[in-house]
Amino acid sequence: MTSNIDTLVTVFGGSGFIGRHVVSALARRDYRIRVAVRRPELAGHLQPLGRVGQIHAVQANLRYPASVEAAMRGSHVAINLVGILAEGGAQKFDAVQSEGAGAIARAAAAVGARMVHVSAIGADANSPARYARSKAAGEQAVLAAVPQATILRPSVVFGPEDQFTNRFAALARMSPVMPLVGADTRLQPVYVGDVATAVAEAVDGNTRPGATYELGGPELLTMREIIEIILETIDRKRLMLPLPFWLASLQAMLLQFAPGGLKLTPDQVELLKVDNIVSDAAKSAGLTLPGLGITPDSMQAIVPSYLWRFRRTGEFARKNA
Repeated sequence: MTSNIDTLVTVFGGSGFIGRHVVSALARRDYRIRVAVRRPELAGHLQPLGRVGQIHAVQANLRYPASVEAAMRGSHVAINLVGILAEGGAQKFDAVQSEGAGAIARAAAAVGARMVHVSAIGADANSPARYARSKAAGEQAVLAAVPQATILRPSVVFGPEDQFTNRFAALARMSPVMPLVGADTRLQPVYVGDVATAVAEAVDGNTRPGATYELGGPELLTMREIIEIILETIDRKRLMLPLPFWLASLQAMLLQFAPGGLKLTPDQVELLKVDNIVSDAAKSAGLTLPGLGITPDSMQAIVPSYLWRFRRTGEFARKNA
């Protein structure tokens, strides 16, 4: 019987936030893993996740199809995790999330490989947000080349290295006021470990061919409720200031050029106008985490394990002595 060690899985974007968890999940299931990234010399942190020789990084840039084709040689499964939340330089939504996804799918089809494509809840060809439109176009490009591909659409993903909960915790440490864009917009935050498990299940062949799964956590939370959880976790009291969308849009015209955690783009404001939750259709069809046999973890169960470092010095130790 063929074992997983005989199966080569190429993971595009495997060195990022979701990627490192996916690589770890695959390594535990004994797959051989080729990590395709723009800067393979910066992917050394992945090596300890597997056995000697199990994980290997190669260079690939989605804007250059030849490099994608080279990364796919000899592969049995392709996983696409590449995505951006904001544009910068040559990294444009269409180039990365639409054309790039298509390049991977065509390279997978050329070698007869299966494909798992991680998109996002809210992918919509008719959305006013360019991010959401490019995600929808990427899904279409993948299915056009690999009709049996599995599409996974997570809601906002949280975990130790995320740019979501960590961003707000860092802001709360510096500012007495927490500005809220989309205070009443509902999200369904999903733990990165659960997303990684879903990807591994798809690689195992436990998903329906050509199906689109929507991945959300166990709770529907407004943006306000999420910030409250973060503040409670780091034991800080802050004034929460809801911003109307028109004002947030004006601020985003300037903040789109801001560095790091202060960045807010007009596209992100558009996204926050719409709930980001698992649809009733997906739940009815069993195209969810529970449908894959995965019990999702809540924010309350996970975020204290890593946001404790945002508490005041010594405070965490005293409260947990």
